[in-house]
Amino acid sequence: MTLEAILAYLHLLAILTMVVFISSEAALCRVQWLNAAVVERLAKVDMVYGIAAIAVLATGIARTVWGVKGTAWYWTNPLLHVKLGLFIIVGVLSIFPTLTYFRWRKALRANGTLPAEADVRKTRRLVMVQAHLIALIPLVAVFLARGFGK
Repeated sequence: MTLEAILAYLHLLAILTMVVFISSEAALCRVQWLNAAVVERLAKVDMVYGIAAIAVLATGIARTVWGVKGTAWYWTNPLLHVKLGLFIIVGVLSIFPTLTYFRWRKALRANGTLPAEADVRKTRRLVMVQAHLIALIPLVAVFLARGFGK
């Protein structure tokens, strides 16, 4: 039972870290606020967001393997696959902002240029889509935890 509680805690901590850092990206990635310091910060914030996402996946897998319910219970439930599908979509969507932040930082360091407004708006839109999709994952999770889909 102690292992189950620790795994649940680590999973929740990783999820909250991921949510905090995608929220930070959404707050920082604004045309009105973008300056050299923000471009540098966005790349760092996105890196922590990525690490947190990996931790979410790792702790989630750990819960299915070493948790009380076990792999047979989790992996046969279609809601787990919905949850993972949403997570994968978020992960794929996150590739564009990550590459964009690196490109912005490289241009800034090379010649001091900030990104165009259209590029900032497009990137922010993708960050917001990710944030909204992430908010759906706990909805699926609470139904999964209560045995729906079995």
